[in-house]
Amino acid sequence: MPRYDFETVDVFTDQRFGGNPLAVFSDASGMDSATMQALAAELNLSETAFVLPPSDPANDARVRIFNRSAEMPFAGHPSIGTACVLARRRDYRGASLKLELTAGLVEAALQRSATGRVTGARIAAPQPLTTAAILEPAAIAACLGLPTKSVLGDPHPPTEISVGMNFVAAAVTPDGIAQAVPDIARFRETRAQMAGSGDRLSLLIYARNADQIHARMFAPLAGTYEDPATGSANAALAAFLVSIDGVEEARFTSRQGAEMGRPSVLHLTARQTSAGIVATVAGNCIPMFSGCWDDHTAG
Repeated sequence: MPRYDFETVDVFTDQRFGGNPLAVFSDASGMDSATMQALAAELNLSETAFVLPPSDPANDARVRIFNRSAEMPFAGHPSIGTACVLARRRDYRGASLKLELTAGLVEAALQRSATGRVTGARIAAPQPLTTAAILEPAAIAACLGLPTKSVLGDPHPPTEISVGMNFVAAAVTPDGIAQAVPDIARFRETRAQMAGSGDRLSLLIYARNADQIHARMFAPLAGTYEDPATGSANAALAAFLVSIDGVEEARFTSRQGAEMGRPSVLHLTARQTSAGIVATVAGNCIPMFSGCWDDHTAG
């Protein structure tokens, strides 16, 4: 019977039991989509990554990413975590890995200790910044059980943004960050009013002080009541802030997950290019557990 090995890592942290947990099946060859989705639901993490041979031999792997209920075209912590797991398992000595994701090619620049041990990675988001729906502050406040005044219209109204995965970004007061509690019924109401949102409404709220960001991300309709670290959302936010500020490039440090007891640190860059505003996100990655799954149904 087929046996599939997996590892778990904590991403965007240098401490065990911090950051965002991720499971990586390092060779999912022969596994079908329904099984991948079932395993992701069983493991009950924000995302689970499944590694397959690349479509283009010039790249290092094809990676499929699933949350508890659906496949995702791109996500930050699975891209970083998968790169770190593959580099360690393959004893890879190169500078970067090229990962094929549904949203596009993601290059992961490996970060190493003085002894050469892989400690993390920096990824470039697969797409330039795009923006879509603009939402009313009152609707976002209702989703989070906050007074409307806690959701700011300056420097921007709540806006749907993406560098490969869509999120609604909303600036809130520091008190709003601390007091937010998702209301699932309100999430459903707001999602229903968004054209083309499908089954998702992923909401990134943040408070900014110059280049320092305090963020929280809620996606309860996808099974993630709150996420301890969201690389794709923070990368999109960095690109959006460069657009809002009207600057050529910028760096930010985002902190997320403290309210969940899983503090996370994400290092972000964004810059203007001829193709649009592009972003990177970087962070550490700590090995945690390893195990295997035997597919008894395969004979």
